[in-house]
Amino acid sequence: MAQKDTARSILDSAEELFSERGFAETSLRNITTRAGVNLAAVNYHFGSKKELIQAVFARFLAPFCDDLGKALRGYEHGLAGQSPQLDALLRLLAETSMAAGGGNARRLGIFMRLLGLAYSQEQGHLRKFLRNHYGAVFERYMQLVTAASPELSDEERFWRIHFMLGATVFTLSGVESLTAMAKHDLGVSTGIDGVVDKLVPFLSSGFQAPHQE
Repeated sequence: MAQKDTARSILDSAEELFSERGFAETSLRNITTRAGVNLAAVNYHFGSKKELIQAVFARFLAPFCDDLGKALRGYEHGLAGQSPQLDALLRLLAETSMAAGGGNARRLGIFMRLLGLAYSQEQGHLRKFLRNHYGAVFERYMQLVTAASPELSDEERFWRIHFMLGATVFTLSGVESLTAMAKHDLGVSTGIDGVVDKLVPFLSSGFQAPHQE
């Protein structure tokens, strides 16, 4: 197996196993067994389990953040002094996510499960890695979200952002099962684009709901 193919096989296996079992519960032996390689190959290509976890995220986030940065620059240029709109920002983020996943619902679902694990499992090195490498583009995105919601306090905005994130991760991490349920229960056939079309206005409405004292 060529070195490039070996690295890809390790990443593919790690991505799937981490999303299925979690970071702590997945050993390097689990990964090498599924990838059909030995431990030396992991050490050669990635150095350690921590660096392998980071590489799994980088494979998705590097192109995603490049595309998001370009999309944000285009969006800001088009504002021409107008205030940003939350619906448009959410749609922009959703479209960039789907493009980074190559339109593959399974791949996007895997990444969303990994993203959820990054928040729910103690992985301090991962949060530091994500902040150092991709924090700038997300900070710019959040500046636009803040400008689009001046009526919210920082505290209220914090909670609503994380509630939106939770709903998004839950929905997109299981989008294949969700569309299958819609087909079975409602007789409705839809793809990931259709799910996002329903998710975005739901998120926007919740985020912008009147604050209850």
